[in-house]
Amino acid sequence: MKVLLLKDVFKLGRAGDIKKVADGFGRNFLMPQGLAVLATPGALKQADRIRVKAAEQRTALNEELSGLAAQIEALNLVFPAKAGETDKLYGSITNQQVADAVAKETGFNIKKQQLEVQPIRTLGEHTVAARLTMDLVPEFKVVVYREGEALPGSKEALEAEEAAAEAAKQAEADALEAEKAAIIREAKEDEEYGGDYSEY
Repeated sequence: MKVLLLKDVFKLGRAGDIKKVADGFGRNFLMPQGLAVLATPGALKQADRIRVKAAEQRTALNEELSGLAAQIEALNLVFPAKAGETDKLYGSITNQQVADAVAKETGFNIKKQQLEVQPIRTLGEHTVAARLTMDLVPEFKVVVYREGEALPGSKEALEAEEAAAEAAKQAEADALEAEKAAIIREAKEDEEYGGDYSEY
């Protein structure tokens, strides 16, 4: 079935475009939602008018949401989570949790469908794209860290890393001391027994 798009449809096309779609998708989704009409000769005459009007609306919306896009790009969301030895989470951080965190930080209620990310199932830093409009897709960072541990990059984590490095240095120094002591002890034993083991 051929349809004329009345509004921008993500991954399909922009308003005013004529697209060939599956009958069920057109009849059951696009038309009831008011996103498209059947591409009849009468509707096709309106395509240019729809395209111009949509371009004006898109420009106005992009300008309106550009401040929000900058706010979202500056986000660095942090989630504590339980994880196994291989850094895989028990469960996942869902799109809804990320959407709720974005809403809390920015005051803008973003739908989970607007976030381009699979549920997060591993520890570490992840990049998420928020589709505000077809042209405005800011990206932001989501950091997932092990529950009960210090947040990576935080003061506590840096202090813990420094302490671990200091402990490793101390352990290395202790091992060298022990090795030196063993060599000295061996040398003394050699001197005591004259260093001659031929009779044994």
